[in-house]
Amino acid sequence: MKTIKGPGLFLAQFVGTSAPFDNFDAITGWAAGLGYLGVQVPSGEASLMDLDLAAGSRGYCDDLLGRARQNGVEITELSAHVQGQLVAVHPAFDEAFDGFAPAALRGNPKARQVWGVEQVMKTIDASANLGLDRMAAFSGALAWPYFYPWPQRPAGLVEAAFDELAARWRPILDHAEEKGVDICFEIHPGEDLHDGVTFEMFLDRVDQHPRARMLYDPSHYVLQQLDYLDHIDIYAERIGMFHVKDAEFNPTGRQGVYGGYQPWIDRAGRFRSPGDGQVDFKSIFSKLTQYDFDGWAVVEWECALKHPEDGAREGAGFVRDHIIRVTDRVFDDFADAGTDEAANRRMLGLEG
Repeated sequence: MKTIKGPGLFLAQFVGTSAPFDNFDAITGWAAGLGYLGVQVPSGEASLMDLDLAAGSRGYCDDLLGRARQNGVEITELSAHVQGQLVAVHPAFDEAFDGFAPAALRGNPKARQVWGVEQVMKTIDASANLGLDRMAAFSGALAWPYFYPWPQRPAGLVEAAFDELAARWRPILDHAEEKGVDICFEIHPGEDLHDGVTFEMFLDRVDQHPRARMLYDPSHYVLQQLDYLDHIDIYAERIGMFHVKDAEFNPTGRQGVYGGYQPWIDRAGRFRSPGDGQVDFKSIFSKLTQYDFDGWAVVEWECALKHPEDGAREGAGFVRDHIIRVTDRVFDDFADAGTDEAANRRMLGLEG
């Protein structure tokens, strides 16, 4: 068994224009001061890293790693969530997702997609240069507008969407294989890969690609009412990353899973800071430890109520208290009688 690494903090929700959130050294030092041992870095945040330099220069990456360590943290993984989203965008969401791309590409879906693919490729290269063997991404979505079958979906619609999604990701996954980097897709509503079934549909179309793995975030399963503990039992070998994010689901006579178009504060299902929601993190840490999860436990702060800095401060201790330091011996070794094969046969009544 392995001891899960952590605590780590995903920086995406904290990057800003004011200190200490406006540059790499300040924000990593701030995270270390809260008790974090690692940070997950969004690769598209120019204030934190230059992705072009990181993708092409090992020297730049060595410097970045050295600065992180000097500030008290490791870089746990890079995230290309935003760029991965642009690999596949249904036209219904073109305008909404245009904001994820440079201004010059807005209104040009084909150019935006090319840019998104290039960004994911560069994040793979940068991960390899940083000595990281996994990264995070969203899958993007072509079928999501049709997730509820009304009107009845035309035969073959979903299959065609997943065929195309796989075709777009296959060369990216092959590049990841060349670089020795896993792409951990966050299983997330709004993405075509939003539960176990859809992940399997994708895997089938990329020939069970060894670099296609999961980012496990139980909060998204609570909001879907999916069994997030059984999910670990089923997909343990494919889980490469772990976000510690809490959620709660409190349905009423007025709304349920779909939320009635309400803002987060008024939804039946909403995200909470670690420890404030309904997720059974004790069981999650136990299962991931049981299955030899060898990655980081990374806090992703999202909460409808709590201030982010309070959530970050509390999150470090929350993860630290849940990490299980694995044992190096069996608890009942003290009672070992030191028997051998002959003794075993005698105990079974097979000698005499």
